[in-house]
Amino acid sequence: MAVVSIPAEDRTIHDELGIRAELATVSVDYERWDLSRVGEDASADEVLEAYAAEIDEMKRLGGYTTADVIDVKADTPGLDTMLARFDKEHTHSEDEVRFILAGRGVFFLHEAGKVLSVEVGPGDMIRVPQGTTHWFTLCEEKRIRAIRWFQDTTGWTPHYTESGVDKGYQPLCFGPTSTPRFFPMCHRRHPH
Repeated sequence: MAVVSIPAEDRTIHDELGIRAELATVSVDYERWDLSRVGEDASADEVLEAYAAEIDEMKRLGGYTTADVIDVKADTPGLDTMLARFDKEHTHSEDEVRFILAGRGVFFLHEAGKVLSVEVGPGDMIRVPQGTTHWFTLCEEKRIRAIRWFQDTTGWTPHYTESGVDKGYQPLCFGPTSTPRFFPMCHRRHPH
């Protein structure tokens, strides 16, 4: 289950209803979906077939035209370059919709004057609406497998804000049983 952290309020939310309510304040949708339909070694086609009803319903509701499965691991060629595209504050001209099948990552949301983090893991479905200011990184194991929805894949190009807000936070993922946090980096020590 996801965990939401709001450092300015020294608050962490662990329960599904609380997570949904907090994310709704920044227009982000969150749900928990069943993972029992496919095994960890299921092919992308098997995953898409197993979740066909949900994929089609999301397409109908959000106007998405395609869905695929992204599967990255620490040894995926070019992973650091790919992650560097999304670890700076940006927006997209379409929704970012993900159902996490494996691995963990952190969405940082900067909306309505506050920054919060959402550590997502297996079973979490999140929809970050177009135009939402955010950034994303993987947890330490650098693993994520997810179903993604697109209205048009070109709409998923990041539009960087250049605000520098993302530089003020250090992501720390602790996994499914611990509290994820991100800490403001207010005081950095520099060598003399």
